[in-house]
Parts: sequence; structure tokens; C-alpha cells
Amino acid sequence: MRIPSFLIAGAALAVSAPAMAAPQAVTGKWITEGGKALVQIGQCGNSVCGKIVKVLKHDPSRPRTDAKNPDPKLRDRPIEGLMILTGFTPDGNVWRGEIYDPESGKTYRSVLQGENGQLTVKGCVAIFCKTQHWKPAS
Repeated sequence: MRIPSFLIAGAALAVSAPAMAAPQAVTGKWITEGGKALVQIGQCGNSVCGKIVKVLKHDPSRPRTDAKNPDPKLRDRPIEGLMILTGFTPDGNVWRGEIYDPESGKTYRSVLQGENGQLTVKGCVAIFCKTQHWKPAS
């Protein structure tokens, strides 16, 4: 029996191709862009999540609670302790999940990627995305 050459070439390519890189760990404490908050990222069951552990720069014109939350019952929650990153799981070399923005009260699809000692945080609606770079807390 003769094996077609495209099968041999495909098998050789599959064996020689480098394995898909796992994403860098994103757990730890991070300072958000502009130094506004300290976020702790850690394991939450089978996924990774993150919460605001300390507001570092408070704008006195803004409330210290989750006042923009679409659920009126949650609007009295303090910003400190608020879970903003949820359901992050590895996907290739990034982590995918959701990010909640307490300044707008909206939740977005999100991608986290550790690179060059910082954390790239991207939040997206449809094809429009906004990217921030968070620094590790010392």
C-alpha cells in the first residue's frame, strides 16, 4: 500500500511544529494604568479572577461604591473588594475572560497577557478594544 505524499508531509509538519506556548502566569498584584488601583489576580476554581484590593487614587467627584452597576441592588458595594476580572482561562498564549468597569458599570470581553514584566489588559465590545498596561506591584 502506498501512502500519499501529502499525508507524509502533513505528519512531518505536525511533528516538527513547535507546541503552542502556554500563556505566562498573570497571578499576583498589579497596579492599574495611571496608578488608580491595586488589583489582586489569583485562582478562582478552574479559572483566574481579580479584584480591586485598594484604590490608590480616588477622584473625590466619584463615589467610593459601585454606583454605576446596572443592578440597583449592587450599587452600594464598595469599590475596594470588587471583583473586576472573572472567568479567565488559557487560550494559546493569552487568558480570555471578562472585565467589569466600575466607572461605566459595563462588562466587556477581555484578554490578559503577561509580557515584558507587565500585564496587557484588553477589553472589547464587538471589534472595538481598549488596551491598558498594568505594572507589577512591588
